[in-house]
Amino acid sequence: MSEDATFEDGREAPLRLKALDGEDLSVIASLVQDAVFPAAEMRWDSKARRFAILLNRFRWEDAANAEARKRPFERVQSVLAFEDVMRVQSQGVDRSDPDLVFSLLSIAYARGEDGTGSVELTLAGDGVIALEVEALEVVLRDVTRPYAAPSGKAPSHPA
Repeated sequence: MSEDATFEDGREAPLRLKALDGEDLSVIASLVQDAVFPAAEMRWDSKARRFAILLNRFRWEDAANAEARKRPFERVQSVLAFEDVMRVQSQGVDRSDPDLVFSLLSIAYARGEDGTGSVELTLAGDGVIALEVEALEVVLRDVTRPYAAPSGKAPSHPA
């Protein structure tokens, strides 16, 4: 029986990052690229003005180390939370099947006037989730220990 990897094995701590501008968000976006999540794990709390996703994030920060040591690539469950969200819209996102799994390809931010802006999450299969934000505040937080990626491979994108 194989055991899942632990942060202690890699002398790493779970990620906990905050983005308050587009540059910060690009770091988080690179770390959540190719994350997968079921439709049931998206939450929009309009009263708290928070949109959050519990996703299974590929550990890009560990990929080179895993390859060099010839050990399995890893994923980790993480919460990706957007604060100060005034409105959420989606296109090509069918939430009627809670088991439908989405793959996050990219996150882009467009700054508006007076600190407002829009965040666009692009999903595989032409899905898009658009968030209108009063101010950019995004938190990425790992909430489980890493586990061996079920596919055994790193995600790849045809050129």
